[in-house]
Amino acid sequence: MNISSVSINRPVLASVISILIVLFGAIGFGFLGVREYPSVDPPIITVTTNYVGANADIIESQVTEVLEESINGIAGIRTLTSVSSDGRSTITVEFELDVDLEAAANDVRDRVSRSLRNLPLDVDPPIVAKSDADSNPIVSMTIQSDQRNLLELSQIANDVFKERLQTIAGVSAINVWGDKKYSMKLLLEPVKMAGFNVTPVDVRNALNRENVELPSGRIEGFNTELSIRTLGRLTTAEEFNNLIIRDDGGPVVRLKDIGNAELRPENERSLLRGNGGVAQVAVAITPLPGSNYVAIVDEFYKRVEQIKKDLPEDLRYNVALDTTIGIRKAILEVEETILIAFGLVVLIIFIFLRNWRTTLIPVMAIPISLIGSFFIMYVSGFSINILTLLAIVLSTGIVVDDAIVVLENIYSKIEGGMDPMKAGHEGSKEITFAIISTTITLAAVFLPIIFLSGLTGRLFREFGVVVAGSVIISAVVSLTLTPMMSARWLKHKDKHSRRDHRALVQQVVRRIRAITRLLHA
Repeated sequence: MNISSVSINRPVLASVISILIVLFGAIGFGFLGVREYPSVDPPIITVTTNYVGANADIIESQVTEVLEESINGIAGIRTLTSVSSDGRSTITVEFELDVDLEAAANDVRDRVSRSLRNLPLDVDPPIVAKSDADSNPIVSMTIQSDQRNLLELSQIANDVFKERLQTIAGVSAINVWGDKKYSMKLLLEPVKMAGFNVTPVDVRNALNRENVELPSGRIEGFNTELSIRTLGRLTTAEEFNNLIIRDDGGPVVRLKDIGNAELRPENERSLLRGNGGVAQVAVAITPLPGSNYVAIVDEFYKRVEQIKKDLPEDLRYNVALDTTIGIRKAILEVEETILIAFGLVVLIIFIFLRNWRTTLIPVMAIPISLIGSFFIMYVSGFSINILTLLAIVLSTGIVVDDAIVVLENIYSKIEGGMDPMKAGHEGSKEITFAIISTTITLAAVFLPIIFLSGLTGRLFREFGVVVAGSVIISAVVSLTLTPMMSARWLKHKDKHSRRDHRALVQQVVRRIRAITRLLHA
C-alpha cells in the first residue's frame, strides 16, 4: 500500500499533512527578513590606521607600505588597494569569492599583528574590519534649524533620536552624520609664548598635570564609610584660561597670558550641507543581517512622528535616504504577478476541465506548496527578496502539474464507470512513480544552482532552492491530498446527459425562433 492509498483510506491524515505544511510555512514567513536582493557578504577586509599629525608621505612610507608588505603574502587575494592621506592609512583587501570571510579576516589580523613592531611607536593600533552586505544604512533623516548651531543639533540627534531609535527591533547601529562634539580648543599665540619663554610642550605637560581626576580612597569610621572624590577636571573655558602653565618662583604664567580657551566643535574640517547649503546633521539606521527592512523603516517613521511632538518647532526634518521605496515597489509588482499567474492557472484549468470540482482539487496544491516554501526559506536562512519571489512566481505554474496528472488519471477511470474510491486507489498507484520521477527531474534542474561559483551563484542560490523546495512539497501534496480529494469529491456523470441537455437547449432555441417569426408576421 502506497502513500496515496493510505491518504485515501485516512483522509484526516492527508488533511493534517497539508495543514502542517501551511502552518510551518506561515510561521517561517513571520520570521523572514525583507530586502531587495539576497544578502551576499563580499570578501573584503579593510585595515584603517590613524597617525595623528603625519602627512601623506610619512603615512605612505612608514605605515601603508609596511602593512601592505605583510598582508600581500596571504593566499586568495584578488586585489589590494590603499589610500594614504594626512593622518590616516586605509588598505582594502579583496579576496576571491570562494574564500571564507571569517578566515580571511583572521589571516589579515594575524599579518597586521606581526607588523606592529615595525610601525611608529605613537601610531594608533590598526583597525581590521570586514565588509558586510548589511552594513549600509537603509534610511536616514536630516535635521536642520535656523536658530541652532551644529553643536545643539548634534546633541539633539545623539541624546534624543539615537537613544529612542536604537531600540527598534533589527537595528544594528544608529549613525549621526555631520555631528559635532564639544571640545575645548586652546588657541595659542606664538608671540606671547616666546615672550614668556613657554613652549607647546609646557602647555601639554600642564594639562596632563592639572586636568586629571584620580581616585582618592575613602574615609572609614565606626558607623560610616565615605568615598572621597577629588574634582580635578577642568570643564569651563574660564577654568582652562586660569590654568597655571609655569610657576617657578617668577611671575605666574597662565593660559590666558599666552592664548585663549574656547568651547568649539572637535572637528571643524568637515561639514554636512543640504537644501541650498544649510548646515545640518543626519540620523542613519543600519540594520542587522537578515532583518526585515520594511518593518524597521515603518517603525522608524512611527517613532519619528512621536519624537517630533517633544522637540522645538524650529527644527526641520527631511528624509534623505529610504532604500525600502524600491523594495516596496519591486515586491508589490511581484505580488501582482503572483496573483495574475494564480488567476491564469485557475482559468486555464477550468477551461480544460470544465467543472468546478475538478478545478478546485489541483488548485489546492498551489497555495499549500507556495506557503510551505516559506518554511524552507526560513530554515535555509534566506529572506524575502526579488529573486525568492521570482522563484515563487515560476513555481505557481509548476507545482500544479503533478496534481493535474493525478487528477486526470483518476477522473478518466471514474468516467469509465469505475467506483471513485477504487479509481482513486488504482489511478494514484499507476501514477506514483511518474510523479516521483517528475519531481526528481525538476529538482535536479534547479538544485545544482547552489554549486555555482561567483556572485551570480551567490545571488541565484536562493532562487534554485525555493523552486526545488516548492516542487518537492507539491509532490507530497499530489500524492496525499489530491488522491484523497479526487476519490471523495469526484462523481461519475452520465455521458448521455450532456447530449440530452444539448438537444433540449436546441429545441428551446427553435421554438423561440418560431415565436419570433410569428410576431414579425
